[in-house]
Amino acid sequence: MEGVELMNRTDTKFVVSLDRLLSILEEVKNTYRILEVNDIRFSHYETLYYDTDEFLFYTRHHNGKKNRWKIRKRSYVDSDVSFLELKFKTNRGRTQKQRTGIPEIGMELNGDEEKFIGHKAGIYFHLSPQMKNNFTRVTLVEPNLPERITIDLKLSFEWNKILKELKQIVIVEVKQENRNRLSPFVQALKKRHVREESISKYCLGVAMLVPFVKKNNFKEKLIKVNKLESIL
Repeated sequence: MEGVELMNRTDTKFVVSLDRLLSILEEVKNTYRILEVNDIRFSHYETLYYDTDEFLFYTRHHNGKKNRWKIRKRSYVDSDVSFLELKFKTNRGRTQKQRTGIPEIGMELNGDEEKFIGHKAGIYFHLSPQMKNNFTRVTLVEPNLPERITIDLKLSFEWNKILKELKQIVIVEVKQENRNRLSPFVQALKKRHVREESISKYCLGVAMLVPFVKKNNFKEKLIKVNKLESIL
């Protein structure tokens, strides 16, 4: 894991059904190693996303803008550690991640947290908590490649006390130093005609739950998610 921390990387995302994921794992099980911490392979994450009242970060992603931010607090529940995290998507398609440790996830940003965001981003946004997201993650590493695979399942989203749970879909992220289509996991996805998806968990949650935001460019993805969720 130390060799694939990949704080400056490319991310390639896919949405698959749970059943299809199981067949992929069967195919690649002799290629990848699975992260296990204190006998735990299924790690629990709690996330609180911040945005402006106008959902600036979401809207820039929806409109296909590069040089965009994502700001969140995340608790790695099983490890009992939390971070304030900034992710910046460059116009070259790379993801740069910066973070600082925090005692716990508080709803509002305190003065030190606002200063950290302003210093790292070079911009002082007027942010408020917008979306809660919980999920369970499995992490795979290919020993011979600078590559990490995260598999997120049992996703739930909460906005304005409205809860949405997704039990049948899985979000897969292939994190690489440089994009490599020869990745065994990517090849297994390609074989099953699973296409890359340009959507984040934050944007997915907002598009599903917030009625007044733009979502035309995510309509196809929302239809796909709803279709996969109907598979029992």
